[in-house]
Amino acid sequence: MNIQRYKDYDSLSSAAAYWVWRQIKQKPGSLICFPSGESPTGMFKFLVQYAKAGKIDFSQAHFVGLDEWVGMDKNNEGSCSHYLHQHFFSKLKIAPAQVRFFDAKAADLDGECEKMNKHIQDLGGLDMMIVGIGMNGHIGLNEPGTDFNTYAHHSALAPVTIDVAKKYFTQQPQLTEGITLGLRHLAEARTPVLIASGAKKAGIIAQALNGPLTIDVPASIFQTLPNAQIFLDHGVAEKLNKE
Repeated sequence: MNIQRYKDYDSLSSAAAYWVWRQIKQKPGSLICFPSGESPTGMFKFLVQYAKAGKIDFSQAHFVGLDEWVGMDKNNEGSCSHYLHQHFFSKLKIAPAQVRFFDAKAADLDGECEKMNKHIQDLGGLDMMIVGIGMNGHIGLNEPGTDFNTYAHHSALAPVTIDVAKKYFTQQPQLTEGITLGLRHLAEARTPVLIASGAKKAGIIAQALNGPLTIDVPASIFQTLPNAQIFLDHGVAEKLNKE
């Protein structure tokens, strides 16, 4: 893994956007997984600016959403797909055929996971998979205890994940389960990317990158990924190599 440290969130976001720009320049038809949440917002801001300035062309690219709250879709403010539409896809009028999200309202969630796995396989695998990190070390909605060899799946949400998610909603949701790409997808992605910022996540980043490799900290899988690019700002990196 290649750990890159930046003085602030804006510098981190610019650097992460550059890696997406670089990927699209090298392969215009890339398949990229995007996450939702606070961490990638700055990256999307830069990517939208680049696209509107004609510096990057997403017209041939394909995208998948990392995860979703079970029972929600893009019409639910606070959902993962709503976030990605709001901050990226709708701003650039990305064609619906280029984007695939989990149908988290599907009656057969296992079948939906199989469809997502097949979609990724049919497009030749993920060229880039971008993720953040949860306060408990989760990646996407791969909660502590998730096997590193798991592909797309749905599972119960950890209490801390439910608590943190409240900030994304104006009305209190009933969150119990999530559907997500798996850690095996991350391991198989040609370029796995982790974005993290802020002192509040310094402890879990240190556990994930300096601590033991364990399913109790899903993000520790990055220790096994030689092609991984990890973007950290000063606050989140302050405890690295100090524990």
